[in-house]
Amino acid sequence: MLYKTVKIFPQFIIILLIIISFASYSGESQDTLKIASENVTYSEEIETDPTVSQRIDMAFRPVVEWLGTLLFWDPLATFGLFDPQIYDEAGNPVFNENGEPLESHIPLVVLWLIFGAILFTILMRFINFRGFKHAIDLVRGRYDKQGEKGEVSHFQALTTALSATVGLGNIASVAIAISIGGPGATFWMILAGLLGMSSKFTECTLGVKYRKIDINGVVSGGPMYYLRDGLKKKGMKWLGAFLAFLFAVLVIGGSLGGGNMFQANQAFAQLSYVAPDIADKGAWFGVILAILVGIVIIGGIKSIARVTDKVVPIMAAIYVGTALIIIFMNIGHTGEAFRLIIDGAFGANALKGGFVGVLIVGFQRAAFSNEAGVGSAAIAHSAVKTDTPVTEGFVALLEPFVDTVVICTMTALVLIFTGTYENPDRLEGAQLTSQAFESVLPWFPYLLVIAIFLFAFSTMISWSYYGLKGFDYLFGDLSEKYFKNRNVAKYTFFTIFILFIIVGSASNLGSVLDFSDMMILSLAFPNILGLIILAPEVKKDLTDYLKKLKSGEIKRYK
Repeated sequence: MLYKTVKIFPQFIIILLIIISFASYSGESQDTLKIASENVTYSEEIETDPTVSQRIDMAFRPVVEWLGTLLFWDPLATFGLFDPQIYDEAGNPVFNENGEPLESHIPLVVLWLIFGAILFTILMRFINFRGFKHAIDLVRGRYDKQGEKGEVSHFQALTTALSATVGLGNIASVAIAISIGGPGATFWMILAGLLGMSSKFTECTLGVKYRKIDINGVVSGGPMYYLRDGLKKKGMKWLGAFLAFLFAVLVIGGSLGGGNMFQANQAFAQLSYVAPDIADKGAWFGVILAILVGIVIIGGIKSIARVTDKVVPIMAAIYVGTALIIIFMNIGHTGEAFRLIIDGAFGANALKGGFVGVLIVGFQRAAFSNEAGVGSAAIAHSAVKTDTPVTEGFVALLEPFVDTVVICTMTALVLIFTGTYENPDRLEGAQLTSQAFESVLPWFPYLLVIAIFLFAFSTMISWSYYGLKGFDYLFGDLSEKYFKNRNVAKYTFFTIFILFIIVGSASNLGSVLDFSDMMILSLAFPNILGLIILAPEVKKDLTDYLKKLKSGEIKRYK
């Protein structure tokens, strides 16, 4: 252990020096971030001479608009299969404050994610329900066998993947869904989470099946590998190579933006909200956060897993524990709350968007929160210690359950119990959730600072691993060829990732962040396409595994 620490110490010092020098430059300009109901927008002072961050933002804006047009295109409305216009109970169109008609669209990316989730649920014969108990047994280590290849345990792989999904989306996205779709959106969020369990099972099984383990025992896996190698086996070599390349590019972009800059920016925004005096110290906050993240990620997946298997339970306990306090304080209103949820789901108030509107809002926010079908989690799960890929598929299906069915539902119930879901003050995202908790527990905003910091920190260290594996897939061989050392690519990416933490904390890069968030959503297109093609072999592996489990060939050790 000491030898490994000494070995990586010089690289860490170099990165640290770059961080401090970069922060000194970044500290010259500080911008303020504000969250809107559906998109991230930024307040900018009008200057005759734009700052560097504003120039970058303006350069990305046309790309963001084009990508947004593709991802959020509504094919059903385009072809006249669905009317997006919202009507009141009298059948009259509803307009916003500016006199513009209110519409409820069904984005292409959401349709794609829902289609995949339903398809895999049917193909795997509702593995999301019948495999739940076995998944718990696997996480508890009851089927662990000594000597299996991999780097982390089932529990550590689960917490690493959860740390990337359980985050600000659980705080802000749920509030957005409830405020737009009413309590009924909660029902559809839960359903989306349950269906998403099948997507996770499929992609994470393939992630382990097609992973690569080098001579040092270091694992590389995820969609890049099962898209390339899996489709090659099906005679689709060029399609697989293209989809794998596309996924690697997208996961790097998502890692630097939504998995890094956005997290750092939001953590600092919440901290400066409760401590306004530090509002112009974003760069130095970024330095501290960069050092903490750097210490963890340089140690690789084993180091990340050792942190996440402690941080995830702590942050879940803090947030869920506080939510449970409010729920138990209002336990007498439980029946009324669930009545609002069921009535809202099936007899939706037309002013809130009607039945289809509520359904889509719920599915959309759940899909964005648990990332089922996006493929990122398969990268973390591929590092597990197992010789049987299907076992990690079982473990992975617990992710959407914890993220959406449990934690998002807790947030929704707090919003409903406190009545803040009606949003009379027109608050946005995390602010609405904070108000709901604060109405019962006045000290909650300070606790929320801790929760958001832990959410952001854990998300960043997990997404650093995702981005690294995408970067290694593209440049690892080149690094080995020209520098005789694959670690050159590794430390190059880590340096970039750590510097972007400071950029996110100190700069206004609204369009860049929107672009990187869209890159995360875009992962669903190559990933689900590959999963559909490879799903039959996952089904076969599952059938074989269950037969062996039933016959006793697969032994239980605890």
